[in-house]
Amino acid sequence: MTDERICSIALTLCTGIGALTAQRLVQVAGSAADVFARRHELRDLCDEIQPAALKALHTPGIFQRAEKEIAFADKHGIDCLTLRDERYPARLRECEDAPLYLFYKGQANLNSLRVVSIVGTRRATDYGRQWCNDFVRDLAVLCPDLLVISGLAYGIDIAAHRAALSNHVPTVAVLAHGLDRIYPAVHRKTATDMLAQGGLLTEYLTGTEPERYNFLSRNRIVAGMADAIIVVESGRKGGSLTTAEMANGYSRDCFAVPGRVNDEQSAGCNRLIRNNMAALVENAEDFVQAMRWGMPRTAAPVQRNLFQELTDEESSIVQLLARNGDLHINTLATNSGLPVHRLSALLFEMEMKGIIKAQAGNIYHLLG
Repeated sequence: MTDERICSIALTLCTGIGALTAQRLVQVAGSAADVFARRHELRDLCDEIQPAALKALHTPGIFQRAEKEIAFADKHGIDCLTLRDERYPARLRECEDAPLYLFYKGQANLNSLRVVSIVGTRRATDYGRQWCNDFVRDLAVLCPDLLVISGLAYGIDIAAHRAALSNHVPTVAVLAHGLDRIYPAVHRKTATDMLAQGGLLTEYLTGTEPERYNFLSRNRIVAGMADAIIVVESGRKGGSLTTAEMANGYSRDCFAVPGRVNDEQSAGCNRLIRNNMAALVENAEDFVQAMRWGMPRTAAPVQRNLFQELTDEESSIVQLLARNGDLHINTLATNSGLPVHRLSALLFEMEMKGIIKAQAGNIYHLLG
């Protein structure tokens, strides 16, 4: 079997192989297809791969199930994006627990220049819904190349999606079930509208029920594929707080909208701010300034001879910064094609050489 889509799905169906092990197998072998083609060599290639994982590769029925899923996707115009697909979210790809594949139906560019995830409580107040409307409306003006991510849930999620749609901003919902259904069903109309101005995304196969664990797992995608996460309203407990924790773990910028001290629906946001897990944000202008997205997108040409003995990778970074002005590390990763771990080391070396300067919020500025 050489179809990377089918092999990626089959690998996740192997009994006892989790996301991290699957990622490691793909890294060692080179692709999901090669994991199966070279399964007898894997232990020699990497000592840390356990015999149980190799045995799991023989799980019966996995290819038939994967083929059935691809047949469903092809019939309904659903793309199956593997880690090797250039349309796969590049920001998410660099997370160690990124899904091996994503099912996607829609028109939005998952690698837009600016990606923001907006999350919050299912029990949103008028304050929270109005904040979403005002924020997305103003951000759309300040940042034209924008993608809004959320989870299609009640409350803040659906408010964020609808605000994006009303302001002609692409918006993508990350689902906790397969694309053979919409949950909650009352949001079907919004989900349908998003297919023309955004899209629906999931890691789950058809027939998957929207179980509680799936919502917690999908939150890592909401956090991982964005430049920044904004928690609009949250109680003392809730999935949006988990998303904020994941965002911090992925070195994403995290923001929270403050509320009155006695408002239960703002207790989580206030705690995030108090514990320095999120920056306070009041409006789109605050956010753009904190992210340094308002910096001019043009810069004076940089003379190549100012920097001696640049490597090809360093030259590509210099050209990106010269052409676009200050950029976030996630944007640099997306546009350069370099893995974040490699890019971080490269940027540090360039800073030591006096070529660039690191600024607040993982923004990089070209010197000279």
